Amino acid sequence: MRTVQPCDGLVVTESTLFAPGVYVAPRGIRVAADDVVIDGQGALLLGPEATGAAITIEWRSNVTVRNVHVIGYRHGFVARGCRNLVLQRNRVLGTAELPPNTVFLDIWKPAHQAYGAAILLHDVVESRVEDNDLQHQQNGLLTYDCHRLHVARNAASYNSGFGIHLYGTCDSLFEENCADYCCRFEPRQGGLHYGHMGADAAGFVAVYGSCRNTFRRNAARLGGDGFFLAGLTPSGEKRGCDDNRFEENDASLSPNIAFEATFCRGNVFLRNHADRCNYGFWLGFSWDTVVEENRVIGNRQAGVAVENGHACAVRGNTFQANGHGVLLWSKRAPEFEEAFPDALTSYDWAIEGNRFTRNGIGVRIAANQDHGIRSLPEEPDKPAAPRPHGHRILRNDIQDNRIGIELVRTDDTRIEENILNRNVEANLRQDDARHTIARDNLGAAGGYL
Repeated sequence: MRTVQPCDGLVVTESTLFAPGVYVAPRGIRVAADDVVIDGQGALLLGPEATGAAITIEWRSNVTVRNVHVIGYRHGFVARGCRNLVLQRNRVLGTAELPPNTVFLDIWKPAHQAYGAAILLHDVVESRVEDNDLQHQQNGLLTYDCHRLHVARNAASYNSGFGIHLYGTCDSLFEENCADYCCRFEPRQGGLHYGHMGADAAGFVAVYGSCRNTFRRNAARLGGDGFFLAGLTPSGEKRGCDDNRFEENDASLSPNIAFEATFCRGNVFLRNHADRCNYGFWLGFSWDTVVEENRVIGNRQAGVAVENGHACAVRGNTFQANGHGVLLWSKRAPEFEEAFPDALTSYDWAIEGNRFTRNGIGVRIAANQDHGIRSLPEEPDKPAAPRPHGHRILRNDIQDNRIGIELVRTDDTRIEENILNRNVEANLRQDDARHTIARDNLGAAGGYL
């Protein structure tokens, strides 16, 4: 490979080594050929204003860029229409950023309006983003309409927006990335400290039909949210982020939610940590979802909280010292009834083989609630949502909570083969619960309830 000194507006058409040094290049560098390798050897590209891109790669195959350092620009790297792209061991910081402590972010911005970021990929397939440092700006990695990416071991922490963002990105693997403390504050009227911590920042965000991805052993702690998936656009378009798999991630210590997936189907959460947030899992209006073998400790409101969800399974998890372990409820939401006619209430849940210890309430299932904890007023001229029904609470260890199980206006609940013991106020409390089947539950002193 030949060695060159990068210059402003350089066009690269063959494999190249950059001579180490610091280079001011406001117009950046463009790759204009396939089968090119650029090794920056630590060369630093400076963009004096938060505009343009340091390196642009469009409609190319088999391009590798590694060991380049970037400061400034709107985007560090921009790639469009590429295949077999490799971005490896690069460092980008200081790209365009909205002023801190100002506005809520728009997670739905399309590619042509994208926020500033270290890396922006659009329509990139079968490519790798590995071992890059993408910290200290608004966003680390933005992916639009990409497929079959491998995103591994990147540092995307301390960003004021998104560590890693997916917009219509599918069939990709995200593993061993760190996106801690991706958070911002939106002040509101009322004086100092009055506002919203998080403001739609998150370690990982997935929107607009980002499906069949695997997230494995990533860290997204202390973020506005840890992982955030949304399957319904602000205009009411159904674009579910479905059939994703989350394994062994840590999304603890959010002021809001560790794992949020709303209006989504078929997601699996396996052996994750969701500790010390407001909610561990918030899965409103989702279905066919599995929450299995996770550690869920010390969440203020609930470990798992779901409004009008159905056909989900919560199995083999540890719920300890949460306000509620599992909190399910119904609420009439006429704005969603036409688009989601199967999501009118909570039904057909399997809560099996979990351990509930020292929670306020182990399992609460209730009708017509505000956030699952306050009954909404009756409105005679407006029908309430159908009552929750068809839940199965089987083979759980529910001990040393304030209340073990609480049912409020529910139908056809099966409570079988649980250990219900030493719950301070009640092992089982029912308020207008009909057709509850409670049998073979082991209570105090080995007796059956």
